Amino acid sequence: MDWYINLVTAHPILTAMAQFAVLGTLGDIISKWLVARRFFMPFNTSTTLLKMLEWALLAICIKYAFVGFNGFVDILAAHNMLPELGKVGRAFSISTTMNLQFGPFLVIAHRLLDNAIARKSNWDGLDKGMLSLLWFWIPAHTLTFILPKPFQIGLAALWSVALGIILGFYNRGNYSAAQS
Repeated sequence: MDWYINLVTAHPILTAMAQFAVLGTLGDIISKWLVARRFFMPFNTSTTLLKMLEWALLAICIKYAFVGFNGFVDILAAHNMLPELGKVGRAFSISTTMNLQFGPFLVIAHRLLDNAIARKSNWDGLDKGMLSLLWFWIPAHTLTFILPKPFQIGLAALWSVALGIILGFYNRGNYSAAQS
């Protein structure tokens, strides 16, 4: 694991981009597999590369948010605007402030990029994306911010695969209904 820690410490933005490009796109692909109930390549090569670029761009924003909201919570605590926080309380505070302030921007930016790649306007389910900030991302990122910093972005990228699996299972019923 030393090689990973050294790599992400030396190149935090590039490694965030690479991890999200691969794992975020994989989450999108797995979601499509689960909805369709079969293995296939849901995107052509061009779209796959654009999806990877989308996730890489989002990763830059995510990495900056991770650093910024760590500092935000630390400054609030230093100014006695938050109570004394233990490890879990601090992680929960970072996750909550980040997902409630930065999260809506990220959900909308993600959808704008998805729409640009698909060359169509689709805002269906945006409310579900916003709600995922509460039921998925706040708990997930609370666990993420408990970890040492070098592992946080990697776990966040893995969470995008987990959410792809959850949404794929959730949307299976919608796909079946649309096919009948």
